[in-house]
Amino acid sequence: MGEAIFQPDTDRLITVTLDPSTITSIDPDVVHEWRIAIYDLLEDNKFSPARVDATGPFALHLSIIGNYIVLDVRDPHDFRPIAAHYLSLTPFRRLIRDYFRIRDSYYEAIRSAQPYQIETVDMARRGLHNEAAELLRTRLTNKLHIDLNTARRLFTLICAVQPYAARIDESKSELPTVLFVCSMNSVRSPMAAALARQLFPGRIIARSVGVNGGKADRFVHEVMEEIGIDMSVHTPHTMAELVANHFDLVITLSPDAPEAVQRRGLETGAIEHWNIEDPSLVEGNRATVLEAYRSLRNDLRQRVRARLEALVAISASTA
Repeated sequence: MGEAIFQPDTDRLITVTLDPSTITSIDPDVVHEWRIAIYDLLEDNKFSPARVDATGPFALHLSIIGNYIVLDVRDPHDFRPIAAHYLSLTPFRRLIRDYFRIRDSYYEAIRSAQPYQIETVDMARRGLHNEAAELLRTRLTNKLHIDLNTARRLFTLICAVQPYAARIDESKSELPTVLFVCSMNSVRSPMAAALARQLFPGRIIARSVGVNGGKADRFVHEVMEEIGIDMSVHTPHTMAELVANHFDLVITLSPDAPEAVQRRGLETGAIEHWNIEDPSLVEGNRATVLEAYRSLRNDLRQRVRARLEALVAISASTA
């Protein structure tokens, strides 16, 4: 395989996010595992999309849809889409199984084995990573340029998230679906969708989009982390990127959202508008702004629980 020439300042990833509908586990050990995998990937990588006219650095958004892992390359500043690639998990199944088998053997060896046994397992682990990395680079030929070490770290991240990925096919699922829409999908709608998933785990499909593109908001990350929700996995999406066209309930959260929903022509059982203030417009010191975000979070949690309980109950009674 011919080696790409990478520019160190531009051909790299500086942001990696995960689809919150894909990663369902809130177990601290699980969260720690994929956070470490992301950290290792960002610490040292060489990465650039092929066949597109785009200058990095880049953001990568990972999700699992059916039997595919989706590698969604975006601008790290405004999350504008650059390129998206669907990669079948089938060729990686054996390697993923072996990854966990060897990982468990390695941890066991560290606790009780002799040094030569630890070295034997470690060599097997390195060999597996090299095999997986070469396969990953081959599958991404003419799609993404990555070096061997980046491929190794990306495979580790795929392994970290794959066992905990939701296996719900939204096109066939009978779970109730709700879409939250605000201006930029940075604050109000992603918070509402995340709260819905936390309050009704495995009982509802909650999505969020914005009328226009936005940026990740650090205050959202902070106040949601306080209640055990990791918003670092969120990437803002726009109405134009919305794949599904049918939702049982659409809730608009900003003044410009109702008209945008109407223009989009969504098929929906009901559309509601919640008059929700945008805390990013609040002026004052950091404590004042944080309090505005916490107030929004608490208000949304009450509204989401009260409104979606009935939707979930109706779905359960007809299942």
